[in-house]
Amino acid sequence: MEARFNHLVYAICNIATDLQNIDFSQVGESSASTVRRSVDDTLFVIKYNAEPTFIKDGTVTPSEVLTHEQALELMSTAAWTEPMPEENLVK
Repeated sequence: MEARFNHLVYAICNIATDLQNIDFSQVGESSASTVRRSVDDTLFVIKYNAEPTFIKDGTVTPSEVLTHEQALELMSTAAWTEPMPEENLVK
């Protein structure tokens, strides 16, 4: 695991209710188009060093708050990563 990401906090949020309330100057992503989205396009993830004001004040309530390691595990699940087509798999 890369040490430069160990200090980051990852928050899983709802696209329908939270995405429009993200102040991208407070997180590691630059816009709504750069957030990692779940396969079903209902959730997204943001990362930050210091808790953003929109979370502190309750404007956005993450469904989960994760460490870097936990976020990597979640991102590797079928809910977050579409399977590669068989023709792209090395045999």
